[in-house]
Amino acid sequence: MQVGAYEAAREAGDFLAERHPPPPVAVVLGSGLGAFADSLDDAERLSYATLPHFPMPHVQGHAGELVLGHVHDPHGGRVAVAALSGRVHVYEGHPLRLVVHAVRAMHAWGVKAVVFTNAAGGIDASFAPGDLMLIRDHINLMGCNPLQGPNDERLGLRFPDMSAAYDPALGECVRQAAGEVGVRLREGVYAAVMGPSYETPAEIRMLGLLGAGAVGMSTVPEVVAARHVGLRVAAISCITNLAAGIAQHPLSHDEVKETAAIVRDSFVGLLRAAVPRIAAEVER
Repeated sequence: MQVGAYEAAREAGDFLAERHPPPPVAVVLGSGLGAFADSLDDAERLSYATLPHFPMPHVQGHAGELVLGHVHDPHGGRVAVAALSGRVHVYEGHPLRLVVHAVRAMHAWGVKAVVFTNAAGGIDASFAPGDLMLIRDHINLMGCNPLQGPNDERLGLRFPDMSAAYDPALGECVRQAAGEVGVRLREGVYAAVMGPSYETPAEIRMLGLLGAGAVGMSTVPEVVAARHVGLRVAAISCITNLAAGIAQHPLSHDEVKETAAIVRDSFVGLLRAAVPRIAAEVER
């Protein structure tokens, strides 16, 4: 018998709470972006296989680990953080309830905010591979929504407001962190498509006309689920390649991983500076 979404999240949250107090912030790490988890102090790694109802990712660049550790705040203290190193995707064949399970589990554990990251194709003509983009808003073109079906009021409202899905105060925390560590931070709208095929040049032209600055195959279902349960959200795209029709060469997942490796230091530095600010904001 399939366990309901609320019960699955509760079971995972209780499992974690028995072992660790919840950190204020969790970070979901996208393709090739697991270096932040590797940078944490006093890191403890838990395979998703050991966590209740967590599916294992099968895409290269997604480790499938929950890494618990600390980063230093500007005042010399330490801030606890949970890094979800890797995610599963709808295009892998996972049902949406599993794609967003980790987010619901973080809420059930007691986490207050989630920073989502992803690898994305750049649509904005001013972007270049290696740029980091703060997501201001999104366009869901995946043709699905994790809240489809009967609503469980224990998770959230039937019709959650998404007018400020990306928390303005948390976005400002990321901007301040970028200024502190000297990272050029772009901003824009993220368009989510189903994948796994990359977009055609015509589709990229359409997305540009709709106002999208970047495109990817993840994040939006998780953000919707996060807002549904009341988690505060910030999100950052690593522009790992220029999208079809803009790039002058065929697209590949290897390019995504290569660019993520090149921007490792700036990406890790931005997150290590942003997490303490976000923690302070959500714990007020």
